[in-house]
Formats: sequence, structure tokens, C-alpha cells
Amino acid sequence: QVQLAESGGGLVQAGGSLRLSCAASGPTFVRDTMGWFRQAPGKEREFVAAISRSAGNTYYADSVKDRFTISRDSAKNTVYLQMNSLKPEDTAVYYCAAARGVVINQQPYNYDYWGQGTQVTVSS
Repeated sequence: QVQLAESGGGLVQAGGSLRLSCAASGPTFVRDTMGWFRQAPGKEREFVAAISRSAGNTYYADSVKDRFTISRDSAKNTVYLQMNSLKPEDTAVYYCAAARGVVINQQPYNYDYWGQGTQVTVSS
């Protein structure tokens, strides 16, 4: 009953910025935590950022916490990922994910719903 749709990916030069959006539908009680993950070719899916709907807490991977910002617009049922100072190593497919409850360990297996992903490519 939950659907997630990412948008905003594209090609950008190193040092540039992109804003990803995740439009969510379905009951909010089964998506209390919203997160962003990414997966580069040949690598495992890794955590990027997350936000709690009920508590408003945010969480970031060490590799992005000074450059990326996660936010939400409750009225639009949309979560955003503002990405600044992009690096070639940020190149990946970015996935929006939702968890039914609180997530302590930010691993993919703790999330219940996933979008189809949006490609982000950072050139040097």
C-alpha cells in the first residue's frame, strides 16, 4: 500500500548540486522513517541519510553529512535530499526507502518499501 517515486537525478559536474525528491503515497504509519540509499556499480547498497516523521530526527552517513541535507514536506508527502559539493564517488543509483517504525541500524534490511531509483552521475 506504499509507493515511492524518486526524481531529480541527472548528470552534474564535480562541485555542483542536485536535489532529489521522493514522493510517497499510502498510510504514513507504515513509513515513519524515510531514508535514502545509493548503489554504485559493483558495490553493495549503502546508507546515505534518513529522517523520522514522528520525531524529526535526521541521520547521515559520515561520507555525506557535511554536504547532503535530508528534509521533508509533510503537506506534499515528499522527502528531499539536497546534495551539494558533489564528487565523482557520489555517482550511483539513489533509492528512496521507507520503514514502518524506528530504525537504529541504518541497513537496507531494516526498510520495508523501496522506490525504483534515480541515477546520479558526477563527472570530473
